Amino acid sequence: MKTSDRNTRVTVTRNGPYLVTGDLSLCEQTIGTGSDGESEEWIEKILPSPGPKFALCRCGHSNNKPFCDGSHARVGFIGTEVAARTMYLDQAEAFDGPFLALLDVESLCAFARFCDPKGQVWSQVAKTDDPEVRATFIRQVQNCPSGRLVVWDKARGSAIEPELAPSIGLIEDPAEGCSGPLWLRGGIAVVSADGEEYEVRNRMTLCRCGGSRNKPFCDGTHAAIKFRAK
Repeated sequence: MKTSDRNTRVTVTRNGPYLVTGDLSLCEQTIGTGSDGESEEWIEKILPSPGPKFALCRCGHSNNKPFCDGSHARVGFIGTEVAARTMYLDQAEAFDGPFLALLDVESLCAFARFCDPKGQVWSQVAKTDDPEVRATFIRQVQNCPSGRLVVWDKARGSAIEPELAPSIGLIEDPAEGCSGPLWLRGGIAVVSADGEEYEVRNRMTLCRCGGSRNKPFCDGTHAAIKFRAK
């Protein structure tokens, strides 16, 4: 669904950290909520550049988060990758609307909850002939960090994606009292420990709490275990 700069990538190491290469900025991405507690916006804070090569913790135990400090070896972290290598479009369930469809791969859910306001996006898609509903629907779907949800333009036969510069976000979720996954934005290649490249997508979330059952991708476990990176 997306092409990548071949020099910019995240490599999953066997039972170890993510090795990042390329000119990628780090930023803190906080889920901002409204008065009703529902997810409404991303609040971004740019962080100092870590340099062209660095290692990010994926076991959840580093004392130097988000960076690796070797704790994975001390705790005996098992980071076996189990996520499907199937292309997104081959996995997605489609929910039809008059001009747009909603594509959904539930296994990629990172529990950011931008899909919930305004009656949930699964209900909105049938009403996207209304310009106001359509704008809300597109905004909420595009705020899904994992790319679980995608807006599909039926006439063009292609996704409607936000323009995102390649960067890595460190998600913070104050409403849930926890830290979330690593948010890869803008089509960053992810290479498995066995050397195979996952499909490049515009929005992806990688587990950094160590508990996901869909490694290397986030499955929302950080919220259940109240993972804290700070």
